[in-house]
Amino acid sequence: MTAVTPTPQTFMYGLWVAWAISWWAAAIWSDRSVQRPARRHQLMYRALAASGAILLFGMYRRDGQLELTLWRTPDAVAWGTLPVAALGMAFTWWARIHLGRLWSSNVARKATHYVVETGPYGIVRHPIYTGITVASIATAVMRGTVAAWLGVALMTLGWYIKARMEEGFLQEQLGADAYASYARRVPMLVPFVRPR
Repeated sequence: MTAVTPTPQTFMYGLWVAWAISWWAAAIWSDRSVQRPARRHQLMYRALAASGAILLFGMYRRDGQLELTLWRTPDAVAWGTLPVAALGMAFTWWARIHLGRLWSSNVARKATHYVVETGPYGIVRHPIYTGITVASIATAVMRGTVAAWLGVALMTLGWYIKARMEEGFLQEQLGADAYASYARRVPMLVPFVRPR
């Protein structure tokens, strides 16, 4: 009987599954939302993120142009994408823990809501989306397909739309001044890029 050799792809998908399960299990550690925009306003970013994930992870029929391979990733490079993805996921967890009970999977305001400006939120205004994007790019590098890169693009667009919606909603709920000075100092999604 021959032993099955683990592949970097197996480890990458295992990393994503572990992250997703732990992420949703931690949803109980969150205060109740007191205000949120209508659900119909949140459909666009959800559809983009879900479609992107389907493409990124290859959860579709494998025929046609989507599965066009751009490159075959050498094993050494594929193994190297794992710590990059893990770093992106760790950044999301740092942000989630730092945010504490203010976290919500939806755009929402909690009863005790305030603008968090420290920890990872002092690096970018939306560190969870930044971390997911970094992990997604690492996964696309490993897969090396048109579909994977299209998935990253759709997911990133979804996170950008959600981030803009969150910012508009928080300005409306907490007052424009409470968020404006923070937005002038800290970049939205890409660290060290001067905010406009």
